[in-house]
Amino acid sequence: MDTGILILRLLVGLLVAAHGVQKVSSHLGGSGLEGGTEEFRDDGFRGGVLTALAAGGGQIGSGLLLAAGFLTPLAATGTIGVMTVALTVKWHNGLWVQHDGYEYPLFLIGAATALAATGPGDWSLDAVLGLTPYPLWWAALALVAGLGSGLLTRLVLHRPAPPAPHTAATAGR
Repeated sequence: MDTGILILRLLVGLLVAAHGVQKVSSHLGGSGLEGGTEEFRDDGFRGGVLTALAAGGGQIGSGLLLAAGFLTPLAATGTIGVMTVALTVKWHNGLWVQHDGYEYPLFLIGAATALAATGPGDWSLDAVLGLTPYPLWWAALALVAGLGSGLLTRLVLHRPAPPAPHTAATAGR
């Protein structure tokens, strides 16, 4: 079982961290900090460079902590939070990733929650430092705090779309 948890932790954690690197640099196929900033602006978020840095930093930090199995409930909370924001951005496209849907962020939220519930396994920094086992209620707390932080981020930083301009052509509709 510990081998499976290790594989899942490494896969999910390193993918989340790599996604964060793409937000703030040109490494791993990223568009640099300017590209990350523009991506958030295009998605309707305010905050510019600080938003891109916070999102990228959150993904890098939570992903690396998850991969290492260190402070696993906190790492899961961060992963769930940033992926909740991503889910809200893609929500209008439906579920499936082929249509730029929220399937992938939803999967990462589920995987991070599962890791918070199972714990990081024996091959983790948490185990080496004697921090495990975490009580199961930590998984529920990680899920609620992660979802809450992601939704709060969306609420605070997302600008509503401007209303369509009123023209003579649309006045009679």
